[in-house]
Amino acid sequence: MASILDLRRRIRSVKSTRQITRAMKMIAAAKLRRAQERAISSRPYVAMLASVLESMKRRIDLYDDTGDLIHPRLKRREEERVLVVVVSGDKGFAGAFNANIIKATLQFLDHKSDKQIDVEPIGRKGRDLFRRRYPIASFAEQNGETENQRPERHERSGRVEVIGDHPGLLDKVEFDRVRDLAEDIAARYIHEEIDSVYLVYNEFKSVIAQRVVVERILPIIDFGKHDIVETQQMSIEERAEAARAAMTAGVSLLPGELEASIQQYEDEAKNFGTAEVDYIYEQSPREIFEAMLPSYLAVQLNHAFLESVAAEQAARMTAMDSATNNASDMIDKYTLAMNRARQAAITKEIIEIVSGAAAI
Repeated sequence: MASILDLRRRIRSVKSTRQITRAMKMIAAAKLRRAQERAISSRPYVAMLASVLESMKRRIDLYDDTGDLIHPRLKRREEERVLVVVVSGDKGFAGAFNANIIKATLQFLDHKSDKQIDVEPIGRKGRDLFRRRYPIASFAEQNGETENQRPERHERSGRVEVIGDHPGLLDKVEFDRVRDLAEDIAARYIHEEIDSVYLVYNEFKSVIAQRVVVERILPIIDFGKHDIVETQQMSIEERAEAARAAMTAGVSLLPGELEASIQQYEDEAKNFGTAEVDYIYEQSPREIFEAMLPSYLAVQLNHAFLESVAAEQAARMTAMDSATNNASDMIDKYTLAMNRARQAAITKEIIEIVSGAAAI
């Protein structure tokens, strides 16, 4: 049995740890509020862009005189080469957040065992793990490279290779950087370097409504509809822990005024795309469609990144709340053990004194 001095040292150590975890929980809760607001505020734009494109799609002929689709982003090909964009976190202390993302990605890779797959990780945790597990794709250096000239890729060293590196992209999600990434992915698809693009991320609706999804984003099938291939829901225990952490941190679980107004805008956007109204456009619908279509992929990626950041902060808040509660339980346990040890020492001293007095 540990001595009283050792137990006091353990109690002081656990109390210091509890202070750290409690502070990290409150920081994650503050970041969650801002990330949640950004993710929710981006939904009307995504919905309206999809509705406008759907409206354009209904007013033009998607096929040219040769019978081919007018835009290569809409063309479907047989899947031989697949790109998987994996959105994980940059930091740890977020419970099973990163582990769930990686697990869903590995399961998807197993299901595509007969395909050549490029993994493009967003976030340090996913990047480090996949670089340890799979080889990194290599490209030939090109002198005097122009915009239309793409670097030549060396022979593949494995069925699955890791491609791309985007440090700090999730620290502060900026649309310009996301758009550059989307344009690069679209260029690979248009040049037929890949046949499809899948996105693995944590879809965030609220603190207690999250799920890891594998979504196909290229080729584009239906605007505004998520082509979900695989999904992983939160368990009942995880929902309960997230709800308890949110309540103690002052984070709302129910839709507020912002969520209600956002939902109203989303409903109006859906009605715009399906309404039987003959809109008058300043340019032709086909010109508008071809001009707006490249932005659709960038908006999808940007919204997914914002939701992933919010989900990561929610997971970190829940993990730190559980760590704080566990530290409190350990302090109670060590305090009880220390009191028992101290009582045993006092009892022993009393017995020694009584025995000595009796011997006299």
